[in-house]
Amino acid sequence: MVAMRYTRLGNTGLEISAVTLGCMSFGEPDRGGHPWSLTEEASRPFIRRALELGITTFDTANVYSAGSSEEIVGRALNDFADRDDLVIATKVHGEMRKGPNGHGLSRKHIMKQIDASLTRLGTDYVDLYQIHRFDQATPVEETMEALHDLVKAGKVRYIGASSMYAWQFATMQHAADLNGWTRFVSMQDQYNLISREEEREMLPYCLDQGIGVLPWSPLARGKLTRDWDDTTARSTTDQFGATLYRQAEESDRLVVATVASIAEKRGVPRAQVALAWVAQQPAVTSPIVGATKLQHLDDAVAAVELELTESELTELGANYLPHAIEGFA
Repeated sequence: MVAMRYTRLGNTGLEISAVTLGCMSFGEPDRGGHPWSLTEEASRPFIRRALELGITTFDTANVYSAGSSEEIVGRALNDFADRDDLVIATKVHGEMRKGPNGHGLSRKHIMKQIDASLTRLGTDYVDLYQIHRFDQATPVEETMEALHDLVKAGKVRYIGASSMYAWQFATMQHAADLNGWTRFVSMQDQYNLISREEEREMLPYCLDQGIGVLPWSPLARGKLTRDWDDTTARSTTDQFGATLYRQAEESDRLVVATVASIAEKRGVPRAQVALAWVAQQPAVTSPIVGATKLQHLDDAVAAVELELTESELTELGANYLPHAIEGFA
């Protein structure tokens, strides 16, 4: 069995596993519009297997399957692991109910949602609380002070952010600095072989500031693991996924074909090659990997030890063409 590696999250003292288990796949299919997600009974073996492989870092969100992802993950982790061994991350921003104050990053919504997430997760704190997106309707000072207060109250250990423009992220960090509030320690953004736009500004900013990077969709919703025209149950029903990877199609096909070629030469699954490329990028701390088959977990952990050569890295990146920004909404 490959030994899991552990690394610090940015400039913090927090140790996380080199692979983070993304928990969007775990949730009751009849809740929240994810018909491809796994029920609690089906999810638990994945969480147990992840722990056996040395994965200690788990990423979910309040909106995943309308809260049932947090419930499933919380119960499983409470049953299978010691809380002190775990790094549990969740998120706030998305709509949790209709009507005023049902979404966003207002103080009211943040305070309501952290308590709801803690209840569902069955814990009295989360290690990493992330804003799921930028909220243009709420002053950044209001959001940053509310998050700071959660840290001081002991409900949250660290705070992070997810997909947004680098200037927005920098503005929020600046507000924290000016007021002596808690800074973000991580950025969770979309980054993979067919979505590399974060290399322009966000990743250099994170490197400069010592901010950990936890890429979501490192396998491009599975497109890097199969032939371009192949589909899955998720790819045909995932409404958010349908908004991604629709540009520069011919160049993307070439990238996918290159992954397949190198994987064949190496004698490993394509997923390992695609993940190894992400993991070897300078800014990346721990790719977030989802799983709907147990083999997905084994591939993810094996990718940690797969060292691509400089020529392979160059070959994998050679066909990329710029894309318009996707995934910020």
